[in-house]
Amino acid sequence: MKTRKFLALAVLTLGFCFTVSAQKTVMVGGAAMYPNKNIVENAVNSKDHTTLVAAVKAADLVETLKGKGPFTVFAPTNEAFDKLPQGTVETLLKPENKKMLQTILTYHVVAGKMNASDIAKVIKAGKGKAVLKTVSGGSLTAWMMGKDLYISDESGNKAKVTISDVNQSNGVIHVVDTVLLPKM
Repeated sequence: MKTRKFLALAVLTLGFCFTVSAQKTVMVGGAAMYPNKNIVENAVNSKDHTTLVAAVKAADLVETLKGKGPFTVFAPTNEAFDKLPQGTVETLLKPENKKMLQTILTYHVVAGKMNASDIAKVIKAGKGKAVLKTVSGGSLTAWMMGKDLYISDESGNKAKVTISDVNQSNGVIHVVDTVLLPKM
């Protein structure tokens, strides 16, 4: 009887360990991204995402991204924002451009949690491409080049996923090297 209880406890412990390891902590922008924290709680600690965090605050999307979700976020780095024409970020952060900023930011968000393996399956089912509907109502196209995952926007921009599967309590973040832009 004691052996059965021990085995049952061992199996439960082992199962818990596998679950925890599947939700590992990932380093992004010099900071640990903890799977038990939400998207905003983690993003504010990444030195590579200060522009994105400022934009989320200016667009009044903090509470949304702290919400239950789940969300899949393609998170552009500061360097991605730097690729935009000079003055673009400053213009978007102005209060009178809040609606446009909200549209651009929610264009980087897909409802539901899609890890890289989930996206790869959809790409395979789509014979090399997968169209993902964004929260803003637009669409992104996911595709692979070798083992690398790319996302294309409606404007022809291509973003490479540089860090995938940054799990959050309310979804997942994939870091991208380019700001994705909807047709405006």
